[in-house]
Amino acid sequence: MTANDTSIDARDWSLLGLLSILWGGSFFFNGVVLKELPPFTVVFLRVALAALMLLPLLSLYRIRFPAGLSGWRPFIAIGLFNNVLPFSLIVVGQTFIPGGLASILNATTPLFTVVVMAMAGEEKLSARRIAGVIAGLIGVVILRGDGFGLEGRQGVGILLCLAAAFSYGLSALLARRLLSNSPPLGTATFQMLASAAMMTMVAGFVERPWLLPMPGPSTWLAVIGLAGLSTALAYIVFFQILRRSGATNVMLVTLLIPVTAILLGYLVLGETISLREITGALVIGSALLVIDGRVLKFLQRQVTRDRPSNPRTSR
Repeated sequence: MTANDTSIDARDWSLLGLLSILWGGSFFFNGVVLKELPPFTVVFLRVALAALMLLPLLSLYRIRFPAGLSGWRPFIAIGLFNNVLPFSLIVVGQTFIPGGLASILNATTPLFTVVVMAMAGEEKLSARRIAGVIAGLIGVVILRGDGFGLEGRQGVGILLCLAAAFSYGLSALLARRLLSNSPPLGTATFQMLASAAMMTMVAGFVERPWLLPMPGPSTWLAVIGLAGLSTALAYIVFFQILRRSGATNVMLVTLLIPVTAILLGYLVLGETISLREITGALVIGSALLVIDGRVLKFLQRQVTRDRPSNPRTSR
């Protein structure tokens, strides 16, 4: 699939679904670990443990480390805008707002990505894609149901999560330009190593995690899930979709995350699904079909084929 192809094939749709589950779980894991650990320490543990989990796979697949500072520079940039900034902004934001609202706000990422890609000249800002993203945002607002709320400190949390979504949009542009030929496993591992180095300095300077009391077993399980599932495995899937279907398409996962969060709550926790949530999910699904474009093209072909020919030209 070419870089400018804006459609998504069946394999990448399935990978997007998997990625939405992996990243949707991160908001739950954050909520658990923030009860015992401060925000920057959470981010440090997330990226550091993910890097340690990915490192053995490099030797298994014989992927070499980047050579010199010039080789590491792209991964430092991606690590900053794809991990350090958004992870920190979201986890700090979750100290002000619930994880569910944070995941809803994270769904603005495709809108930021579409705008960033268009301004950079990487992808066309078509009316169809704009309409699809706006429809998707309407869907997540329907899912939220009771409004976003700006009372108290919630406004700060909302702004932090929106800034994280914008950072993800920038990271998609950088990944497209700097890492188009890098294998997904190598990209995921090297950006995690760069992120771990940066977060070691941030967490060490701000929170001094070595002085904190040892967290309990449930917190450590959540940290392992956050690092292994929502980070290490998730980024291998993320960069695979990015190489095949493009930056804007891979960011559609943020529209799916609220839907998968509701489905997981229903299937795993036995939570009920309201008519409002079903409506929101259907709107989001329709938005994804609009952005993908293939259904609309199929319908257009059917209309053109079934349209009667002009009698003036059919003599």
